[in-house]
Amino acid sequence: MNGSGRGEAARSGIAALVAIALAAFALTACAPTTAPTVTRTPTGPVASAQPPSPSSSSSSSAPTSVPDSPSVLVTGLVAPWSIVPIGSGALISQRDDGRVLEWTPAGGVHDVGTVPDVVSGGEAGLNGLAIHDDGGTRWLYAYHATAADNRVVRLHLTGDPGALRFDPASAQVVFAGIPRAGNHDGGRIAFGPDGMLYVGTGDAGQRDRARDRDYLGGKILRLTPTGRAAPGNPFGTAVYSLGHRNVQGLAWDNAGTLWASEFGQDTWDELNRIQPGGDYGWPDHEGRAGAADAIDPVVTWRPSEASPSGIAIVDDVVYVAGLRGERLWTLDTRSPDPQPQAAYTGEFGRLRDVVAAPNGALWVLTNNTDGRGSPGDADDRLLQLPPRR
Repeated sequence: MNGSGRGEAARSGIAALVAIALAAFALTACAPTTAPTVTRTPTGPVASAQPPSPSSSSSSSAPTSVPDSPSVLVTGLVAPWSIVPIGSGALISQRDDGRVLEWTPAGGVHDVGTVPDVVSGGEAGLNGLAIHDDGGTRWLYAYHATAADNRVVRLHLTGDPGALRFDPASAQVVFAGIPRAGNHDGGRIAFGPDGMLYVGTGDAGQRDRARDRDYLGGKILRLTPTGRAAPGNPFGTAVYSLGHRNVQGLAWDNAGTLWASEFGQDTWDELNRIQPGGDYGWPDHEGRAGAADAIDPVVTWRPSEASPSGIAIVDDVVYVAGLRGERLWTLDTRSPDPQPQAAYTGEFGRLRDVVAAPNGALWVLTNNTDGRGSPGDADDRLLQLPPRR
């Protein structure tokens, strides 16, 4: 989307690889269905994901090797937003209905639970997920909207991978009071290598306050697992960096440096290297301004090429999911002048999230059913893509 309401990077070898992979995929794409389904391989059997039936997949022999070509793992998702690997599978959030689903290669898809008190609308709803183990207790963290704010809650996750559950009554508010609006709601959360919880927020339409240290919108927050301002934060508060328009992706390179993707407005989208206490200039600066009072992004894109959302970093290569750009960007962070390369342009539609999978692949969520895309019969999908070679 364009304008103030628009809510919506790497080795050159990936371009050749993905072009070959796409040709193979085009010949073997899975047939559309009318209910969420699970595909274990590009040509393997399909199992129903509704109603919840973890035993509906018949085999435990799903492949665990790195794939050579793209495949579809799940179809029929509704406005999915976040993927979090766990075991050999993943948890997936659905923005509008507040549901969390679990997918496993051998067990299909089942409901883990519905996060309570989710009030969806516009870009707000159930957004980011993260998992944290604390003294033998496994917690699922979720960023979601209520009628009054955006907040982070955690829920006690029980069971083993393949049969995970949470009781909505176990929900604990970790951090509340993040401003919400119809757009610019941020929503990505992730635990860093320091064990702290990082939260990307949007300016919620209050653009003039994105550089205000006392305003929680337009920030990256750094919290303890229980929601306090993390020790060592630059201002002694929850704020870690500021001057952001709408943070959508968070990931760390091998040196422990945080990278973040961000929606710009009409001119430039950004990939930023985050410094503690850094001011990234919004709304006074967008893209590379060379201003003394703001940090320039490492990479910029035109909004039509990107609208970057979730990001993953593997061996210091950043993968960026593009919404409006409908492509996967890659970028080698070790290069002094990183040049982003595009892959899968227009093949799968809008891409919302990307993560490194346990088998060495990339898992990518499409996002064509969120009200801004053009969904196909099988949308939305969880895809498995080859990584860079």
